[in-house]
Amino acid sequence: MTTATRSRTMLTLAEVCEELAVSRSTFYDWRAKRRAARCIKLPNGDLRIRRSDLEHWLDDREDAA
Repeated sequence: MTTATRSRTMLTLAEVCEELAVSRSTFYDWRAKRRAARCIKLPNGDLRIRRSDLEHWLDDREDAA
């Protein structure tokens, strides 16, 4: 997998928060309560979220109405 492809499949926390229209603190709160999408913690402490994990997480929260 090339770096360009990986960068499209791995989202930064800022990108996820922007897409979900939530603050960083809200995302961290969800994460502390184990309600957030699955994250990858990098050696420098930054978080990344796979696009597929975010999509799956959103699908799980879809209202069946």
